[in-house]
Amino acid sequence: MPRKKTFQAMREAEKVGPYDDMPMLPQDLQLQVHLSRNDRPQPFHQIFEKDTLLFLLSGSGTVEMKDSPVARFTIRPGDCVYVPAGVPHRIVPDEESVMLRYKPQPAGLEGMVWYCADCNTELYRRAWNADTAVSQAMFHEASHEFGATPSRRKCPKCGVMHPPPDLKGFRWTEVAQDLKRSAAATAP
Repeated sequence: MPRKKTFQAMREAEKVGPYDDMPMLPQDLQLQVHLSRNDRPQPFHQIFEKDTLLFLLSGSGTVEMKDSPVARFTIRPGDCVYVPAGVPHRIVPDEESVMLRYKPQPAGLEGMVWYCADCNTELYRRAWNADTAVSQAMFHEASHEFGATPSRRKCPKCGVMHPPPDLKGFRWTEVAQDLKRSAAATAP
């Protein structure tokens, strides 16, 4: 998907899928806008080194947060949710939703973390430098690592064995390849 200085979010949302986090603006801007069309709970919590902002364009749902004084925000169209740096969070839509995420550039470190649904113990965490790695490729890689390794899915505190995440319908590999091609085409 070509990046533009302006775009019609709802039209472009027809081209993206769940948690694609598709960057929409030219790479040289200090703030990047990422677009997703989400129809299922995010299978992990995301963590960012820098503050981010979520803006819901359509649908409804909840933003769940860990290690924060606020555990959850209910969101409706037009709502903005400020996510402080370092706060693990995930999106749980009630219906198909179109969301923008605003991230500063350079993005710095990003990560994913899974928690035990029974006792809230951290199960597995993976981090990377988003300035040198394509986050969508990392979503795919880390999700597969978590799902393929039973010891990562077994809670060390309560012993519950969590199933591997259902990754059907996620296009992270395709999105990562498109982003790599786009970056190569615009490189000096």
